[in-house]
Amino acid sequence: MATAEEIKEQINAQTAAIAALKKANAPKEQIKAEAQKLLQLKAEYKTFANNNGENKKDNTGSKKNFTLKTPKGTKDYNDKEMAVRDKIFDTIKTIFKRHGAVTIDTPVFELKEILMGKYGEDSKLIYDLQDQGGELCSLRYDLTVPFARFVAMNGSKYQNIKRYNIAKVYRRDQPSVARGRMREFVQCDFDIAGVYEPMVPDAEIVRIMKETLTALDIGDFTIKINHRKILDGMFEFCGVPKDKFRTISSAVDKLDKAPWEEVRKEMVELKGLPEEVADKIGTFVVCKGGREMCEILEEKLGSNETAMAGINDMKLLMTYLEAFDVLDRISFDLSLARGLDYYTGVIYEAVVNAPPESGKKKKSEDEGNVGSVSGGGRYDNLVGMFSGNRTVPCVGFSIGVERIFSILCRKMKLEEVKSNEVQVYVCSVGKGLLTEKMKICKELWDNDIKAEFMYKADPKLDKQFQVCDREKIPYAIIIGNEEVEKQVVKIKDQTNKESGNGEIVPRSEYIEYIKKLLNQN
Repeated sequence: MATAEEIKEQINAQTAAIAALKKANAPKEQIKAEAQKLLQLKAEYKTFANNNGENKKDNTGSKKNFTLKTPKGTKDYNDKEMAVRDKIFDTIKTIFKRHGAVTIDTPVFELKEILMGKYGEDSKLIYDLQDQGGELCSLRYDLTVPFARFVAMNGSKYQNIKRYNIAKVYRRDQPSVARGRMREFVQCDFDIAGVYEPMVPDAEIVRIMKETLTALDIGDFTIKINHRKILDGMFEFCGVPKDKFRTISSAVDKLDKAPWEEVRKEMVELKGLPEEVADKIGTFVVCKGGREMCEILEEKLGSNETAMAGINDMKLLMTYLEAFDVLDRISFDLSLARGLDYYTGVIYEAVVNAPPESGKKKKSEDEGNVGSVSGGGRYDNLVGMFSGNRTVPCVGFSIGVERIFSILCRKMKLEEVKSNEVQVYVCSVGKGLLTEKMKICKELWDNDIKAEFMYKADPKLDKQFQVCDREKIPYAIIIGNEEVEKQVVKIKDQTNKESGNGEIVPRSEYIEYIKKLLNQN
């Protein structure tokens, strides 16, 4: 049985569908039928609320019958999951910094007018906030538009900048947790803004994408690339009206999720494209390959000035990608369109070629089908939308952490993940040694060694060893009354069950001894 939240989401989705039909000038009968479905959903929600005590309060004024869960499209992450995520973030930051990037941060919400008109049909997925203090605001949809706004506001200081930003973004989308498709999720963006030699920043961006996805060990992947000017030239060549370029581009962008027949139907029936024009587009979007695609397209579209501008860019880009040793990962794919309105030049998207553990039986259709894990492109006009009198060329890409995370979680056993970084566990045998353990921990902390002890006066040794095993702590320092009297400690390797009772080390030397052991690992 559907929950109240699920019915609300169906109402929102149905409302958006009706708006899309109206925008596409669909037949009135079709719009009327969908409107009737919306009325039925609203009636169902009202009945559900009345029957299930929605908004009813008890004598204390608090609501009853609520469901204890996270909102749809969001999730909590436990300690082991966060250990995996932290490793992902650390890997990404290391590579971004290797390429000279600085980091900035922007507010989690922006003025609504800043975000609107930048995302094409996806603008319907923006989360709007209530009017507060006379300002209409929305949660940020991505990190790119806020970055462009930042550059426009700080143009005198940031003529050229390489920046990265790792932060949460929000989309009022239909979520699929198995595929890492969420409403609240983290994006990791790398962008280069400023005037440089043509295609040099673009080539480095693709190189960074390859480095990052390789370091994250997600498996075999391909970076699909295309060019917005080639797409526009192709649409012009095929007979698409100029005012339909972006909406048809948005339809083409669905080819990684839907067969051509469905995309063609959307073009013709929903977006009013003549059948012969759609069929002509179909002969192009099946084309993919390597750098030889430049010659193939030049032969087919050489008479189109817009397309040739894109083809010449791609020729230069391919030369630089060869120098950066990236061509082995590249597929020049004409079905790649990237639905966002702000792209002006090269566009790219990374996809995993095969699901991890492909021999394992799927529990659902979504499992193992994570789609794109990274994407981006050139957006030369976005800063100018805010500054008016100044155009700043920009190019960048984003990594979808949730999808990377879902892939890595399938490749590993989460229960075996070490969620803390403790290197030494201080154990005691006997009574009255709690203060002595605290002194040892203090000395370890002072020397930047990660250490813990059990918050119990006289714990049993086997219970302390169980903590070492459970938390995967590699070394134990063991003291008893005899060790305290002789000013020594026992140091035991917990990763080696054949290590015996441990090495006796003088109290004055144990810090250096521990450091030596840790450096060996």
